[in-house]
Amino acid sequence: MNQDLNILHLVTQASIVVQLVMALLMGVSLTSWAVIFAKLSGLSRIRSRNDTFERDFWSGRNLQELYTASERKSDDVAPMERIFSAGMREFLKLRERRAIDSGALLDGARRAMRASLQREMDMVESRLSFLATVGSVSPYIGLFGTVWGIMHAFTGLANLQQVTLATVAPGIAEALVATAIGLFAAIPAVIAYNRFARDIDRIANQMESFMEEFSNILARNSGAATAAAPTAAPAATSASR
Repeated sequence: MNQDLNILHLVTQASIVVQLVMALLMGVSLTSWAVIFAKLSGLSRIRSRNDTFERDFWSGRNLQELYTASERKSDDVAPMERIFSAGMREFLKLRERRAIDSGALLDGARRAMRASLQREMDMVESRLSFLATVGSVSPYIGLFGTVWGIMHAFTGLANLQQVTLATVAPGIAEALVATAIGLFAAIPAVIAYNRFARDIDRIANQMESFMEEFSNILARNSGAATAAAPTAAPAATSASR
């Protein structure tokens, strides 16, 4: 009986429907783990790039120089840097129109940054819904396999004259393996989803705070539409920006 109840034997002896459910769940589990590792690496890279750009931004560099350097980059661009470039690009474009007042300058820059922020958040949140789906659906798929397996096991026992625990146990055990695999796929996905959702909220708050701080800098410079490009305050006074 011990030999009959090992996991490999239970999987190979399960009905075709239960085996299909197990294969589906194993595929989903492997895919979710690939998404988890990719997301861990991606979010870590985003946080590092954002922190690097934010330190550069508050270092006191001329904003026109910072914008020019950002526009020349083809890769390794932080999401926060793309938000900055979108706002600065719109600000400079509108400033060339001498009839534009300071309020229109600031509103245009804010709209551009808000649109860029939404695009960045869409990329940051990509594949997060997949983990949520795996976490919520996998147990039910496994439960379906278990119900089908138990039904198949009892159907096979219908013609037996004498039913003992030894004849019932293998069929039920085969069916329960599907639920176990479903939980194996769901639990890591739920844990990872909650972790990533919290990290993404922090990244979003950081970028929104930067956007508001940069908007304040543009507001102080938008009154002089014909002046030179706005410059960053010295690093020692960066808190006042």
